[in-house]
Amino acid sequence: MTNLTPHQTTITKANRALLKNQNPCILWLTGLSGSGKSSLANALEQKLFKLGVHTYLLDGDNVRLGLNSDLSFDENSRRENMRRVGEVCKLFVDSGLIVLSAFIAPFASDRAFVRSLVESYEFVEIFVDTPLEVCEQRDPKGLYAKARSGVIANFSGITSPYEIPRNPELHLNGCAPLESNVESLLTYLTQQGYIYATYH
Repeated sequence: MTNLTPHQTTITKANRALLKNQNPCILWLTGLSGSGKSSLANALEQKLFKLGVHTYLLDGDNVRLGLNSDLSFDENSRRENMRRVGEVCKLFVDSGLIVLSAFIAPFASDRAFVRSLVESYEFVEIFVDTPLEVCEQRDPKGLYAKARSGVIANFSGITSPYEIPRNPELHLNGCAPLESNVESLLTYLTQQGYIYATYH
């Protein structure tokens, strides 16, 4: 694009993070539909909120109902969906927040793109690993049944591939108790210096 020049603000990301007493990052929860991403992100945010940590939760369906309501579910649209979400995450990180992002994000290249938008230590890939058969049994939105019957096309894990993360920062068992996974995430955030609050 021509005739565009980034405006350099006086207040920096470091200033905002210092004010919030935390180190901003993207917690990118990826996994199949029904794996438990959104439930885990919501439970974690509640814990962080009680600790005084500044967060924002981005959920796939919520973003699709607003910012990305003009996009369909073909491969190009899904990539554009991830591009926009990545740019939003980058802005939130710049504001000093810890961003909880719960998206299927089936393509490794899209997840790598979001990672490339921020510093390497600011992107934490969290694979919520739940077997397909368990996700289908849960099927909280009835989507698997619709995909199996042909009502929904390009459905990750059924009619469209889901590329499993090869080297996620965290690999969680989606069949484990929710509280256990929340504890694992809190321990990671504390040990890696993203938050300084004591939660025990």
